[in-house]
Amino acid sequence: MSTLTKVLIVLLTISSLFLCGIVVTYVANANNYKKQFTSLYDNERAARENEKNAKEQLNEANKQAALRENQLNAEIASLKQQLDALDIELTDVEREKAQWLQQVNKWINITEGFYTTNDKQGQLLKNTLDELHRVEAELIKERSQHKETTAAFVEKMAIISDQDGKLKQLLEEKTELQTKLDQFLRQFGKTTSVSVPVTTKKGPVRIAPLAGDKDISLNALVTAVNLTNKLAGISIGTNHGVKEGMKFHVTRGDKFICDILIIDVDAEEAAGIIELMEITQEQLRKGDKATTNLQGS
Repeated sequence: MSTLTKVLIVLLTISSLFLCGIVVTYVANANNYKKQFTSLYDNERAARENEKNAKEQLNEANKQAALRENQLNAEIASLKQQLDALDIELTDVEREKAQWLQQVNKWINITEGFYTTNDKQGQLLKNTLDELHRVEAELIKERSQHKETTAAFVEKMAIISDQDGKLKQLLEEKTELQTKLDQFLRQFGKTTSVSVPVTTKKGPVRIAPLAGDKDISLNALVTAVNLTNKLAGISIGTNHGVKEGMKFHVTRGDKFICDILIIDVDAEEAAGIIELMEITQEQLRKGDKATTNLQGS
């Protein structure tokens, strides 16, 4: 065998080995490419399916978004209307607030004026109460003096009543003695002279002399009458110039009633004895006028 043939055989053997390696490598790689293709094909189908689903979901999401957008636009429009209505209400409330603030300020001014007036009235009331307390104190003092005067007046009335009793007793004794004297004188054919009464009968109105200044002229009213004890009270006293011993003439209209001889005098009132009053004539009563000067009355 020649060298060339040997070389060819060697080359053929190497080529066969190389070819076998290539075939083995191709077969091995062919199986890997198939798997990769199948895997890629499946992935592509899944991706397309996912893309389809994603598009459907996107379309549904777009529909939902559009619907939600419409709803939101409707809500926004409604909220705008409510906002406009609230703005109008706010304007009305602000206007009412201003009116109420004016009313509040007005009532504040009225209240302040009321408090000021109330303070003034309170001070006036306090002053009035103080004056009332002072007057009450003076009234209590005058009542005390009046009680003392009344007690003295009652005491003097008791004395006068006692004196009247004694006077009546003396008059009775005088009458009895006069009767006995008449009987005794008749035995001798004589009579007693007519006795002249101590108290003269009333005639025309006479002006009694005043116990004091003859020019003084006082006017009063009869405030108390005690016909049993022949006593009366008048409405003026020493503060008006009345003195003990003065005589007041009592009249009612154009009628003369009696005289009152003053025997007790207080600051604002006086009391005296009733004189020249006939039982058959008008009787003295409260409210009759009493004056010291009939000509000036």
